[in-house]
Amino acid sequence: MAENKNLVLDNQNQEVSGEIVIAPEVLEIIVGIAASKVDGVYAMRGNLASNVTELFGGSVHDKGVTLKNSDGEIKIDLYCYLEYGISVPKVALDMQGKVRQQVLYMTDLELAEVNVHVVGVVPEKTTMPNLDDLFGSEEEEA
Repeated sequence: MAENKNLVLDNQNQEVSGEIVIAPEVLEIIVGIAASKVDGVYAMRGNLASNVTELFGGSVHDKGVTLKNSDGEIKIDLYCYLEYGISVPKVALDMQGKVRQQVLYMTDLELAEVNVHVVGVVPEKTTMPNLDDLFGSEEEEA
């Protein structure tokens, strides 16, 4: 039998009865967007399927996000690439705070853990120098 992994919200404070159910995929997308918007984050780590989707012009917002729901506690693992020259602890703390804030704001769920895994650091792209500027052109030599 398939296990139900949906998250159920308690609405004890509201006067309307009913149940609010959030699919884990929705939570992964919220977390992925919030984490990728932090300054200093170059990209989130993806897999082959997400890379192929982006290659053909699609967007994958939940890449680099792993969600674990055990005993009512939600634990998030983020896998990201950071830009070179930034403070890794500062960006990681910013990611944790932004993710917690957005999940609480959008779903009213408290996260037990937000773990940030820095997979790599991406250096700045350098422009290729113009060979004429480096060596001079043949016309100048004559």
